[in-house]
Amino acid sequence: MMSNFWKDSKQRKLLINAGISWLFDAMDIGMLSFIVAALAVSWNLDPGQVGWLTAINSIGMAVGAALAGAMADRYGRKVILLGTLVLFSLATGFSALATSFALLCVLRFIAGVGLGGELPVASTLVSESVPIKERGRVIVILESFWAAGWLVAAIISYFVIPEYGWRIAFVIGAVPVFYAIYLRRNIEDSPRYLNQQRTKKLGLKQRISFIWSQPYRKSTVVLWILWFTVVFSYYGMFLWLPSVMVLKGFTLVKSFQYVLIMTLAQLPGYFTAAYFIEKLGRKFVLVVYLLLTAICALWFGLAQTEGSLLLAGALLSFFNLGAWGGMYAYTPELYPTEARATGVGLATSFGRIGGILGPFLVGMFVSEGIPIEIIFTIFFISILIGVIAVLFWGKETKGIDPDLQRS
Repeated sequence: MMSNFWKDSKQRKLLINAGISWLFDAMDIGMLSFIVAALAVSWNLDPGQVGWLTAINSIGMAVGAALAGAMADRYGRKVILLGTLVLFSLATGFSALATSFALLCVLRFIAGVGLGGELPVASTLVSESVPIKERGRVIVILESFWAAGWLVAAIISYFVIPEYGWRIAFVIGAVPVFYAIYLRRNIEDSPRYLNQQRTKKLGLKQRISFIWSQPYRKSTVVLWILWFTVVFSYYGMFLWLPSVMVLKGFTLVKSFQYVLIMTLAQLPGYFTAAYFIEKLGRKFVLVVYLLLTAICALWFGLAQTEGSLLLAGALLSFFNLGAWGGMYAYTPELYPTEARATGVGLATSFGRIGGILGPFLVGMFVSEGIPIEIIFTIFFISILIGVIAVLFWGKETKGIDPDLQRS
């Protein structure tokens, strides 16, 4: 039950405030998938260019995750959270003014740095600020704001882009900069980080050595495999969903409509994962939800009928995003406070390399005429590798205080 958590107005406010920043992050990335589909038509982009545009965003996210994680352990969670929010908002707004493909790629790289940095810092901040017995569930609920952000992105894209063009979508994406002003006065650093201020901080090299030291090495390897395989498959599949629907014979507007329906399935995926994560543990949620994600990816790639595509896509969203919630809950629980944000940031950053390769490879494969079913079979295999790593070598962290129980 979450009754104790929801009775604490301070913690409830933290979840909602951090969740809204998470929503804006998801909205930005979600709109990009729809904007790319529209740009491919208006700028006559080939599949290779589409792959580069989505990949460059993920390159920025990889850089941002590593930098923000390291800086959050040095300067605090709050200040880095605000900085990343402002950075991606401004870069997204300026993307509306892009007059060339190259300039748009530069702006999307900068936006990616902010987007990639915000997520691990926000999850670390919330994870450190809530009771241990409710920590997993709260983080999955934080992640559910991602689905809300994608839903907002899908609604904006469905109603705005066909009517007013893709530039307006980027303008809307600049709105979070105003939210950062509000957040500056309404969010606090985590108690664990503030308590640690009395002790000498580890340097960056020391923190990197720490997460690769003997007690944490296995957990770090499992996390890096997990993040890489999940992010590779997620961005490869979901950033291409509108375009894949077009390739399967649907109009651009119809593909937006179908992706909107699929996005709705993400919310119950999060809420069921939030229930199971404290009942049955982190490994249960990750293994079961990822295994079912892999099966649905294979199904989606093979689907031919309208009904089959919709159902496979909806279930793919349901299980994949539930697994993401479990992954964000699991990752901060494997490291103590002095190196937590660095460990989370580096695992996330390594995962973003998968986010670079996934969309890029899809673009390359599509341009070479490789069938969609083969592409989605690759994602099926990738996810299974992540499942195996967690199942056999992953450590269960339910109810564990990483500051008291070292690996």
